Amino acid sequence: MKDIVMDKAPKTVKANLEYLRKLFIMPDSPDKFIEFGRELLEMLHEFFQEKGGIHSSISLPDLTRIFNQTTVPDKPQLIKDVLAEIKQKIIKHSVKVGNPYYIGHMISAVPYFMILLEMIIAALNQNQVKIETAKASSFVEREIIAWMHQLVFGRRERFYEKHIQDPRVALGNVTADGTIANLTALLVAREKAFPPDGDFPGARGAGIGRALSHYGFDRAVVLVSTRGHYSIKKAASIIGIGEENVVTIPVDECNRIDLRKLRRRIRQFQQDKEKVKVMAVIGIAGTTETGNVDNLAELGQIAREVGAHFHVDACWGGSALLVDEYRTLFKGIEQADSVSIDAHKLLYCPMTMGMVLFRSERDLHVIRHSSQYVIRRNSVDTGRFTIEGSRPFACLKPWAALKIMGRDGYGLLFKQAQLSTKRLKEILDHCGNFETISKPQLFILAYRFIPEAAQERLRTLQGVLRDCSPNCRDEVKELEQKIRKLNHLINGLNIKLHKALRRDDSTFVSRTTLESTRYRPQNIVVLRAVLVNPLTNRQILEEIVSTQNRIGMQIWKEFLPAFGRIAEETAEQREARA
Repeated sequence: MKDIVMDKAPKTVKANLEYLRKLFIMPDSPDKFIEFGRELLEMLHEFFQEKGGIHSSISLPDLTRIFNQTTVPDKPQLIKDVLAEIKQKIIKHSVKVGNPYYIGHMISAVPYFMILLEMIIAALNQNQVKIETAKASSFVEREIIAWMHQLVFGRRERFYEKHIQDPRVALGNVTADGTIANLTALLVAREKAFPPDGDFPGARGAGIGRALSHYGFDRAVVLVSTRGHYSIKKAASIIGIGEENVVTIPVDECNRIDLRKLRRRIRQFQQDKEKVKVMAVIGIAGTTETGNVDNLAELGQIAREVGAHFHVDACWGGSALLVDEYRTLFKGIEQADSVSIDAHKLLYCPMTMGMVLFRSERDLHVIRHSSQYVIRRNSVDTGRFTIEGSRPFACLKPWAALKIMGRDGYGLLFKQAQLSTKRLKEILDHCGNFETISKPQLFILAYRFIPEAAQERLRTLQGVLRDCSPNCRDEVKELEQKIRKLNHLINGLNIKLHKALRRDDSTFVSRTTLESTRYRPQNIVVLRAVLVNPLTNRQILEEIVSTQNRIGMQIWKEFLPAFGRIAEETAEQREARA
């Protein structure tokens, strides 16, 4: 590859209009444009091919010293010099999230054609807010929204023929990400809960305080499980109901909302002196930490019973609806009032793009805006129905991807992800020093490193606890305390292991803490693997587990004295009872 060499002192260029004009599309010489394009693609290809760790070895303090220029540059520089700086300072120290050994977050390798699509998006520079700045791309956006709407809600063909390109309605929005998608859904929920009434202009015009007072409520709440994404609280803050009014409901051992506890919480609201409006009930179709799906059919029924907006956060899992095999997981999603989906997750698009879809084509009218110079009241501009103003032509990426790979192609990708999840669990279980914690549904597995000796001790303690008479309160309390001590020790082991894996840098998994395991209510530190990269194979998974096991056993030596003390205490208690 031709290497871009960064000069010790990059050349500055005299700022004159003639030079600047040459920088704008299209360059006077197409050869120059192609040359820089080729060099840029070669830089990226080299980054993908580079051997070594997932993260560069540079420290965070060293990065602060690289990016410490405090003033805006005055003089122009040559493109080749800036590209060389990008290569040395940025590309060199970027995270290799597409590496098949990187299985830690909801991010993966993307198809190479996405890079070409990003170039088209940048070159066309369409602004989706208005038809005058986004002619064909506005129609593309409406088309893909209709595709996804049909996938989720399955309305009749005549419905889509009528509304797919009808500018008077909106089946949904393309958004910057899932956060804005969820925010849009909850903003619509607020307007539907507190609409205009006579002289009262509604929550949108009067604010949430006056809206509550007008309708005779003290507070408005959103109900979601403890696995709910943090964007829900962000949205609650922005729409004015406050983060405290996002009421979280415990989950079962499969990380799905506990419906019995949800109904109990609603009854408490109904019985309280404080008058509470249940504004929205949220189901999760693919929890961020564990990839599980709530019972959407039951949640929809509960939402209807209390007169609440039913929103499904399907940012992670929603795209799996492309494959019939997974549709049973989402039973009831078609009854949702709104659904959010991220294209940069299971549609394998680069960061970032979300979508929010509404079952009713008129729901977005409650947040409709207009202006004198854009999005005029009777225009065809998509920006009339969106929270965001200016937006890029991001929908080109999933639109093209669905055409290039098709539902059949995505089916194969999801099959591979499911196989990788199954394989990882098998490898962990066979090793003997790991415990799988979650029951995976959509390509995420939570587990922890726990040496076999510690597992055996834990099983013994739990067995004795099960055999204890409920009347032996002191004995039960002691056993529960020993279990907590041992789990606390293993929590510390996994935290230290995760940090060591970061330093080793040959593989990567993320880490979280779950309260919903078999050890509840104790919080358990777990490692979290997301298995969607189609380049990850069995051999790689075996290497990842082998690395974790090797490093984990080295660290375990530091924990053995503490473990020995816990084991001795347990043995002494057994002898005393005998």
